[in-house]
Amino acid sequence: MNKKNFRVLRIEGKLSDAERLKKQSNYLRGTILEDLENHLTGGFIGDNYFLIRFHGMYQQDDRDIRIERIAQKLEPRYAMMLRCRLPGGMITPTQWLAIDRFATEKTLYGSIRLTNRQTFQIHGILKKNIKLSHQILHKVGLDALATAHDVNRNVLCTSNAVESEIYYEAYRWAKKLSEYLLPQTRAYAEIWLDEKNKDNIIDQEPILGETYLPRKFKTAIVIPPYNDVDLHANDLSFIAIASEGKLIGFNLLVGGGLSIEHGKKFTYARTASEFGFLPVHKILDVAKAVITTQRDWGNRIDRNNAKTKYTLERVGIEQFKSEVEKRAKIEFKTIHPYELTTRSDHIGWIQGIDNKWHLTLFIENGRLIDYPRSFIKSGVANIAKIHTGHFRLSANQNLIISNVSEKQKSKIENIARQHGLMNEVSLQRVNSMACVAFPTCPLAMAEAERFLPFFVSKIEQIMHKYGMDEEYIILRVSGCPNGCARALLAELGLIGKSPGRYNMYIGGNHIGTRIPRLFRENLTIEEIITLIDKLIASWKEGRNGHEQFGDFVIRTGIVKPILNPIIDFWE
Repeated sequence: MNKKNFRVLRIEGKLSDAERLKKQSNYLRGTILEDLENHLTGGFIGDNYFLIRFHGMYQQDDRDIRIERIAQKLEPRYAMMLRCRLPGGMITPTQWLAIDRFATEKTLYGSIRLTNRQTFQIHGILKKNIKLSHQILHKVGLDALATAHDVNRNVLCTSNAVESEIYYEAYRWAKKLSEYLLPQTRAYAEIWLDEKNKDNIIDQEPILGETYLPRKFKTAIVIPPYNDVDLHANDLSFIAIASEGKLIGFNLLVGGGLSIEHGKKFTYARTASEFGFLPVHKILDVAKAVITTQRDWGNRIDRNNAKTKYTLERVGIEQFKSEVEKRAKIEFKTIHPYELTTRSDHIGWIQGIDNKWHLTLFIENGRLIDYPRSFIKSGVANIAKIHTGHFRLSANQNLIISNVSEKQKSKIENIARQHGLMNEVSLQRVNSMACVAFPTCPLAMAEAERFLPFFVSKIEQIMHKYGMDEEYIILRVSGCPNGCARALLAELGLIGKSPGRYNMYIGGNHIGTRIPRLFRENLTIEEIITLIDKLIASWKEGRNGHEQFGDFVIRTGIVKPILNPIIDFWE
């Protein structure tokens, strides 16, 4: 970090073009409506290509056939990916069935993808069906507003099926946070829902500001001892603190973030900083204070250094904390003790304290589609037709059938088994995750989702070879360094460098509180498998008791821990 900028509240210089785009967008409208009538292209042009992200969409094309279409003098086969706003991952069976029907009938791929931010994405929506997709969401009480770009994105909440009372209260706050921090512009309703501004309401953005945030912003609520939402991947995390079974407040952590840029050493992954404890009723005030401080102090000159984590390091933790206290009219109390023990989902049935049953289904890569011998998308739809509770989407890309009565339990299990939703799966596979990457993500440098099943099988074989079948390594594969698969909170993380090549990071831990260190760069898949074989052999031979992989490679000096990300991350 450039020392002359340290503790500078506002950076002077030429604003990035993204700031020009937002300012000129007329509160996110741009010329999207006109672009929808342009049938000469399947995509959006100019500023609209970026503006649609504020409305929950990314323009993509099928990269598997891009070269072929160029040779045919055709434009890429553009289609949109739409991401729903679903705070806490809660969705009703009725809502699910509407989404399932749209994905089946109106998209190129027919699939639904569960994300690790507790929502779903639908890929392959042609331009002619975009407005319909938003209207179907609206009809069932959902929307896609603010699930991408420079806003507060989908708010996470631990998918805790056991501590029901605390869970439901925390979930309600996640939903309130999501609503409170939404953009106030009427652009979404006007463009996608054809709602006219009959009362001539003048747009204002009291929290996000006229030019919105400097970069994306992520918020989560964590219920210890679970860390399924990876609190250190978020700009803003509230750790729920309970006493005698009642929620009494939250520990506030600020400034986590994982995205980096290859070769740019002023970018780095960072765990969040503890600010203090706040009572329950102050959560909205504090969230607003953190976001507006980041809004006003964040870097609008260089988007690579615009996330909250960089603002915190530039101005100083105490300075940022003091400003938040001032704006929220609060003095943080000492952090309450808390312990994190796991971030894995419990696959299978579990009974909550309300005596209702909850079934967590493992969905590899979060991809719901019917395969030749495993009709998992149809299976979930058939469950939705009889289920009277809710679905919860987990931050590990799995699906929880929640609030199942004893009477319904066997019926739902039968459907799940008949459709391949309850097959035996290893602990290693359950604890592995990948981003979408090819063929649809325009940022992908290497395979991730399509590569992961094969790669996990290779690791399973190595684990079996050394008698480690009942062990697992937290594994994450990301097709690029943007952090979508949270590879930089894994015990073993791969980040794509180019087709078939990855940077390999090791040394995170099971509970997600330690950043792994770069171990080797630009490796082929064969080189990675060979290295993993050697590392697991060493782990088997030299571990202390039940020592986990990430702890082993740190203790034995295979890699050093990252203590100061500014200094250590690229060493």
